[in-house]
Amino acid sequence: MTTTVDEAVSRFTPVLPLAVAFSGGADSTALLLACAQKWPGQVSAIHIHHGLQAAADDFERHCQDFCACIGVPLRVQRVDGRHAPGQSPEDAARRARYRAFDLMAQDDGTLQTLQSIALAQHADDQIETLLLAMSRGAGLPGLSAMPAHWVRAGIHYHRPLLQVDALEIRRWLASRDASFVQDPSNSDERFTRNRIRARLMPALAATFPQFRETFARSARHAAQAQTLLLELAEQDLALIGTPPVLARIRVLSRARQANVLRHWLATAHQTVPSAAQLAELLDQIEACRTRGHAIHIKVGSGHAERRGPLLHWYNLPVLQ
Repeated sequence: MTTTVDEAVSRFTPVLPLAVAFSGGADSTALLLACAQKWPGQVSAIHIHHGLQAAADDFERHCQDFCACIGVPLRVQRVDGRHAPGQSPEDAARRARYRAFDLMAQDDGTLQTLQSIALAQHADDQIETLLLAMSRGAGLPGLSAMPAHWVRAGIHYHRPLLQVDALEIRRWLASRDASFVQDPSNSDERFTRNRIRARLMPALAATFPQFRETFARSARHAAQAQTLLLELAEQDLALIGTPPVLARIRVLSRARQANVLRHWLATAHQTVPSAAQLAELLDQIEACRTRGHAIHIKVGSGHAERRGPLLHWYNLPVLQ
């Protein structure tokens, strides 16, 4: 059964004041309008100007006009959303947005007391994210898709529309005669997500009419399992130490070794090993039972190395 925009926002209980990330598109327009109606005077809008499209200035003007019309304060933040070689454009833009949110949340101006930020990703976006993760052979973190709530730099982030599909959002906007902009990049099938939206989602709807609900349920199951793995990883990390003691790692099963080492690398060094790198590291740890056995292999963005009884990780400095 489809969740409506009104139902989703009625269940949404953020800490106020709230800011809505507002692109001017259909989804963020519906979220901003619904939240402004529910909490008048407690909602502001944030527009991130990525500078990536010729129409970006037009998007900003639309957002200014719309917010003025509904009486919502708007803050515009310009960022450099260009991607580095080898980086996906979507990932670069996402990272730029969150850096901007972090800065704005610490600002001494109108957003000084900001407690929560709402993002407008919906049910279709969630399924697209899950399918992208599956196409890349992701583990449980990827299969968990997008969380509905998390905390970053003291700010609560929310996705209240994750159970509302795109068609319902457009029906809701049409019933209120609300205008929004169309981002031309959303129809560019050079991007994998857009090909999924244009080709795969209609096929899934025709074959499995309830796929949005059932796929999202699978993502929630994966998220619950990942939560348990994180809890186990924290317990095992306390056992093996930081940096880890090689002999203590070998006491664990191979699955727990992989789980705790991923957690150690992510939390202590902000790096993620590939499946092949992690498998090689586990093989080396298992074989490392004499004083003369060395470990020195590429893991994530750096190297793992044996130093006496301990496993260390380091990143080589970039040479100018």
